[in-house]
Amino acid sequence: MKIGPILIAFMLVSSVSAQNILLLDDAVNTALKYNFDIQVSRNDAEIARINNTPGNAGMLPTIGLTGTGNYENNNVKQKSSDGVEKNYPSLSTTSFVAGTELSWTLYDGGKMFVTKNKLHQIEALGEMKFKEQVLQTQYDVIAAYYDVVRQKQQLNSYNEAINFNRERVKIAQTGFDAGSLVKTDLLQAKIDLNVAMENAIQQQYIIESGKKNLNRLLGRNPEIAFEIADVIPLNYSPDKADLLQKVNSSNSAILSLQKQVEIAGLVLKENKKSNLPVLDFNAGYYFSQTNNSDGSVLSNRSIGPQVGGTVTIPLYAAGENKRKIAEAKLQLQSAEYDLENIKLQVMTDLENTLTEFENQQRMLEIESENSALTKENFEISIDRLRLGQTNSLEVHQAQEDYIQSGTRFINFKYNLKMAETKLKQLISTL
Repeated sequence: MKIGPILIAFMLVSSVSAQNILLLDDAVNTALKYNFDIQVSRNDAEIARINNTPGNAGMLPTIGLTGTGNYENNNVKQKSSDGVEKNYPSLSTTSFVAGTELSWTLYDGGKMFVTKNKLHQIEALGEMKFKEQVLQTQYDVIAAYYDVVRQKQQLNSYNEAINFNRERVKIAQTGFDAGSLVKTDLLQAKIDLNVAMENAIQQQYIIESGKKNLNRLLGRNPEIAFEIADVIPLNYSPDKADLLQKVNSSNSAILSLQKQVEIAGLVLKENKKSNLPVLDFNAGYYFSQTNNSDGSVLSNRSIGPQVGGTVTIPLYAAGENKRKIAEAKLQLQSAEYDLENIKLQVMTDLENTLTEFENQQRMLEIESENSALTKENFEISIDRLRLGQTNSLEVHQAQEDYIQSGTRFINFKYNLKMAETKLKQLISTL
């Protein structure tokens, strides 16, 4: 049975469309939804949001129901001022108190307002930390994605070497049979072919391992199969002046530490407020019932509201407030040091990455020419071998030069792409 050309074309198109092609944007979007580090960071930010309430800051009253019941059985002896004595060898007493209580701190030196501001800043910090984790995950996904692309390009280079070596073996076999080439040329060609095939097998493992790592970053089963494009786009041109202008105002690490300095300042202010008086308002509505088995008072009942207030003036706390203030000052100072340190670190990273970008760009241009030269040299060596004008050693060296140039060219493209990605991460524009 013959298969027509239209059916063959349909089968080829169906095979290609059936492949699961993973685009970079799709990979990043999947990671933003399912990456576990992002989900944990999102929960941390949500916890900070939940904690930012007036009640958690101590600004709202607390209301509760109370209830107490007691039973007593005592041997009671009473003697009054007129000399009358009464004995109750088994006086039982039952009592029950129930009520609704309200407690509200009306004034604590303004500490509650400082605490509320601190909770607000902690919520903002949680959002910044979440965005910082998103940027880091995006960077990791881009790095893993293009690493797979790089390894696929390397595999293509090895496959090309396999094709060249198969041709070498044919040429060497023909030359050996004709007596124009020695057996060592044939043996070396076969050895190089085997090495190239071994490299291709090992490279295929590296690709599969890279795909599993990418699946992990996407929060997916590592066994999910997919294919990716075999291209690393290079169309970025950094503006150094623009990067230097934006880095301090947009870098996520700097913004997070600036927020931590604000929080540390509020903690210090909060501790200082602990030395001020506190005014609490208390109110309640109570019911009380007491029953005695003997005695002059057999039962007592009371019901009604109660209102009161408490003023607490800190006089001595065993140096605890002073200790907390001293600790908060040091924490604030450390936060300021961390901020200045991260600014220097980010600026250093920016300068180094810009230099790295420029260096990789220049080396890529040089290696692009070098790759063409080594390929031409290798092809000439093959032709010379076919004509019996050279030996396997020269061809082997030309092949190694070509493969190594291809590897450098691939790595320069990857390194240039990662320098671009790092620059974008530093100003939070991934």
